[in-house]
Amino acid sequence: MRKPDKKEHINLFFSAFLIIAFIVCANFFSNFTATLDHTLGQLINIAVYVVFGLLLFYATRVGDGKAVKRFSPLTLIVLVLPALLILVISMAGFMPLHEFLAADKLSGKLSLITTLAAVALGYGIPYSFFSGFEMAYEDGAEETEDEPEVLEGGVEADVLDAQEDAAAEAEETLLQNGDPETSEE
Repeated sequence: MRKPDKKEHINLFFSAFLIIAFIVCANFFSNFTATLDHTLGQLINIAVYVVFGLLLFYATRVGDGKAVKRFSPLTLIVLVLPALLILVISMAGFMPLHEFLAADKLSGKLSLITTLAAVALGYGIPYSFFSGFEMAYEDGAEETEDEPEVLEGGVEADVLDAQEDAAAEAEETLLQNGDPETSEE
């Protein structure tokens, strides 16, 4: 695994800042929607947390490569559909478990399970179709390293130097003595 460079550290910092800033903004939105109609406030809260899930996907999947497209039915079935079902149940008053999942009528805030379902929906939708930004190779094969990365002064460097020295000595001896197969003929 390679060491992250300065650009990647800056990207990680801004991704973390983006997440923290969105958590603060989501709190303000939640307090603001308490003054609105209950259903409209709940829809706005759900939309805010779905966008938060999308930002989480971006912050955790950003990279130098290009977007790798794929379809994951398992993610769609295990993550997206249950999250969508929880959000529908929290909005539809006639469904079972509505009282448990619905937003609080006094404060207008979503229940914890509904909030997490909205974040999971926002994260799961793009994750079902993209695995993120990765290094994609034209032939589809993984990149292989011909020589291992060696740190200067480490044990690997000493072993590698010894191997190179032995190979150089063997080659020098062979050149001085001549090729044994050709000398026998």
